[in-house]
Amino acid sequence: MNRILFEKDEIVDGIATFGGERAEHVMNVLHGEVGQVLKTGEIGGFIGTGVITGITRPPSSVSSPEITVACSHDKRSLRPWVDLILAPPRPRVMKRLLPQLATMGVGRIFLVGAKKVEKDFWGATLLKPENYRPLLVDGLMQAGTSILPTLETRRNFRKFVKEELDTLWPEAKRIVAHPYDGNRTIEQPERSNNRAILLAVGPEGGWTDEEVTLLEEHGFARYSLGSRILRTDTATIALLAQLMKEFDQC
Repeated sequence: MNRILFEKDEIVDGIATFGGERAEHVMNVLHGEVGQVLKTGEIGGFIGTGVITGITRPPSSVSSPEITVACSHDKRSLRPWVDLILAPPRPRVMKRLLPQLATMGVGRIFLVGAKKVEKDFWGATLLKPENYRPLLVDGLMQAGTSILPTLETRRNFRKFVKEELDTLWPEAKRIVAHPYDGNRTIEQPERSNNRAILLAVGPEGGWTDEEVTLLEEHGFARYSLGSRILRTDTATIALLAQLMKEFDQC
């Protein structure tokens, strides 16, 4: 946790009191003490600092300490710089990936029903906000930012691309990740600091030829990390890291 984040209703008149994992981190990793200044922020709002004004240690070692901080949040957080269309992997892989997407600066995540997505994924408990939201918040605290990504699902891939894409991203630079097959030239994205960026990453087995063609028909340029076929979580993070460099978002 490089920044302790609070829900809006946790801060009352500039004061926040918290326990649990955040408090354990402050005490065990940051060696918190009264008067210490922490990096803090409000989820979805401003960031800044918080001064520890009180620490209540529980009588039992089983319970976490309770920490009170006086918050001063007056700085804007870094904004998300890329949106993601993702054919989701298995839930346990998705659970690992979500915090990293928040850390890397993804703003909107659309999980789409590509042909090779396992059908039982759509019934996963991970898709409930109460389950995926804490993972995204963890990613924000790692990055030191506060703007929470949104997550939506679209089970009909073709309908989503044909009917919603141009409305949601009318002027975005569109990039589809696809392994290099040795037969075609892969188009690398041009630098652009003024346009939104939209990245489409396929399922574990890759996009089908028909899906890639459909995306290309809607303005997506192919982008490749090479001929090796990577797992979804590895490929997505590697792609985002490379695009951060390409588009000067580091």
